[in-house]
Amino acid sequence: MYNLHMATIAIIAANFLVSVKGFNDRAFFERYKFSIGAVNAGQRERTVTSGFLHVDFSHLLFNMITLFFFANVVITWFGPSKFVIMYFISLLAGSLLALFFHKDEPYYSAVGASGAVTGILYAAILLQPDMRLGIMFIPIPLPAYVLGIGYLLYSIYGMKSRIGNIGHSAHFGGAIGGYVTTLIFKPSLLATDTLMVILLAVPIIILFVLGRAGKL
Repeated sequence: MYNLHMATIAIIAANFLVSVKGFNDRAFFERYKFSIGAVNAGQRERTVTSGFLHVDFSHLLFNMITLFFFANVVITWFGPSKFVIMYFISLLAGSLLALFFHKDEPYYSAVGASGAVTGILYAAILLQPDMRLGIMFIPIPLPAYVLGIGYLLYSIYGMKSRIGNIGHSAHFGGAIGGYVTTLIFKPSLLATDTLMVILLAVPIIILFVLGRAGKL
């Protein structure tokens, strides 16, 4: 049986309670969602509160199921306190990257724990890159690092092409948050898993190069 730590249960519960409140109270949802215009006007708490709101139950369940599968990897390595710190750093990093790339779009808005969850996922991949993960339409489980790199490259494409109603920049920012925090908490990875640290940094480097070149 998969045993969830209380830290994970608390985060899932918070997401569930805040999201349900948002489902049933439109004014609450609008007040606390991520909104470029509102954040620029001084409502900076939205960079955090938006991470506990979701569009609907399927959105909420997808994020919480992903967290369910990868939270214990991070907790096993770092303990619950650092896991919670990483979760919130990734959430904030996702919001800040979205703010950076959409700063000239006052009506841009977003909600969801995807940035925070992606940070935990990317941290888990950096810690255990040889995990085998399966995804839809691919019958053979692939090494986690392959899917992690592929997902961030897709996120760059999504940011450039504006594919779907998805906060690609928040996902990417969350991954950066998880990646950097993991190296801060365990800098020995730079020596023991140098190749993996470099490989997982490649999409991040590509993002910043394209950003500096004005390609995004």
